[in-house]
Amino acid sequence: MPLSLPRPGWVKEFRAFIMRGSVVDLAVGIVVGAAFTGIVNSLVQDLINPVIGLLIGGVDFSNLFVVLSGERGPSLEATRHSGAAVLAVGQFLNAILRFLIVALAIFWLLRMLTRLRLRHSQEKAAPPAPTTQEKLLMEIRDLLRQGGPPRGAAE
Repeated sequence: MPLSLPRPGWVKEFRAFIMRGSVVDLAVGIVVGAAFTGIVNSLVQDLINPVIGLLIGGVDFSNLFVVLSGERGPSLEATRHSGAAVLAVGQFLNAILRFLIVALAIFWLLRMLTRLRLRHSQEKAAPPAPTTQEKLLMEIRDLLRQGGPPRGAAE
């Protein structure tokens, strides 16, 4: 004989909340956003930074840092590992670049969606032109409102 435990009232509420479309859409957006972040990180670190580094004289852009106290190591990671206080300028610039790329992509996506919504709402808002039969029925209705057909009309 199966043992049935009483469910708290909030479980049903929570299940209804989770199954709402907006929550599911949000979850899908977070997963896609995380994947997109990985693409943007690779774009910045693997494609853009080397080009910028080449343009500014062969400097490893992601490894650009200023030592505040302690000894400078051969890389940012080594300097931090030695306990030195550093300003990771290159890492900060990378974060700004990633943000700008994501913001630009979101801007273009929202712009495209807005145009699609506007076009869709305009298509919905414009009622179809009345058919010939509808026009005739409207004329008959108008004549009946006026008191019948005009005198002398062929019957």
